[in-house]
Amino acid sequence: MKRHPSGKPPPKKRRREFARHLVLFTRAPRLGRVKRRLAASLGAIAALRFHRAAMATALARFGRHPSFRLWLAVTPDDAGGIASAWPRAKGVARLRQGPGDLGRRMGRVVRVLPPGPVVIVGSDIPEARVGDVRDAFRALTRFDAVFGAAGDGGYWLVGFRRVVLPFRPFRNVRWSSAHALQDTLRNLGPCSRVARVATREDVDDERSFRRWREREKRKQP
Repeated sequence: MKRHPSGKPPPKKRRREFARHLVLFTRAPRLGRVKRRLAASLGAIAALRFHRAAMATALARFGRHPSFRLWLAVTPDDAGGIASAWPRAKGVARLRQGPGDLGRRMGRVVRVLPPGPVVIVGSDIPEARVGDVRDAFRALTRFDAVFGAAGDGGYWLVGFRRVVLPFRPFRNVRWSSAHALQDTLRNLGPCSRVARVATREDVDDERSFRRWREREKRKQP
């Protein structure tokens, strides 16, 4: 072993570690512009209230966590508005999602973030937990991609290791359909190593909203 002039062995080189990035995808809290399928049944005001409450819960749950850095990816790009309309998000950096469908917007965010594994979750998943996110990042130490499936055939969480970024993982995905997850997996190809985390329900319409409320009631003593 080569020794330092002081007689001590040279220090071992530390393995370079990159930050973990958790991205919360959301829409600006504007009346009539959020949760439109939910608003069709419950009304625009109730839909906006749910959207704000779910986003506030996610920001409080995931913000300033020592295991990862939280980003807020917002659409539309000019979303600003009255500060009181936004839940508190101290220390959380905002990203513009940019134009295009959901796949183009997620792909853009994955490309522009600093080095390190990235996990994206929606802002309408009130039952998502820090443990789910930890499981996702843990999986990305061994797998190329990770998904949290939703009961409707889509997914509420997606993440990539980004050592070698899959080629256009969101190409031609049939969003808001029972085929979204399978379409994305097909894009990754047979050589990609894929992991799964817990299945959760995204609250998009009245039925999913009622199911979520019932589960919440059952948790109460």
